[in-house]
Amino acid sequence: MYIAIAGNIGSGKTSLAEILAERFGATPHLENVDNPYINDFYENMGRWAFNFQVYFLSCRIRQAVEALRSGGDLIQDRTIHEDAHIFAVNLLEMGLMSSRDFDTYMNIYALSDDLIRQPDLLIYLKASVPKLVEQIHRRGRLYEQNIDEEYLARLNDKYNNWIENIYTGEVMVLDIDRCDFVKDPQIIDNVSARIREICPA
Repeated sequence: MYIAIAGNIGSGKTSLAEILAERFGATPHLENVDNPYINDFYENMGRWAFNFQVYFLSCRIRQAVEALRSGGDLIQDRTIHEDAHIFAVNLLEMGLMSSRDFDTYMNIYALSDDLIRQPDLLIYLKASVPKLVEQIHRRGRLYEQNIDEEYLARLNDKYNNWIENIYTGEVMVLDIDRCDFVKDPQIIDNVSARIREICPA
């Protein structure tokens, strides 16, 4: 079973990964927020965009390959596809990553197609910018507190386009503005039922 959880910064990916991992007796594979470039990136995105993105990409490729080779269930917080189709593309369009760096990055990303299969189910946590900002402030990571709302809005546009027009796998969308899966166990029951339907034991 390979379940991936996608969504913008602050959408609740880690929380859902941990809840589902407990429900299915699996180990959650969480995003490594200890990226050594993260503080530098938020201080000077143009200078550190390539380093920042390549570090995340390498971590996610290694994480997915190791988990899938072990034969265990994988519940992953964010995918390599988001790194490439959303974050890297956005940095290129904003002029924060050069076309040369972007091409190099995408060549590295392309190697992952031979290493990592598509998730059995991608759960997309869709949220408005005000909801993202609310949840970012609540979790209190210092380096995220001054994230520009326009930046979050651009990422939201990229996510919606990716889900609607690019991604070809099985998708379940949770509208985080309308459902609180932490407080409402019925939502988790519904998600779990969909997973069992797609990945019968």
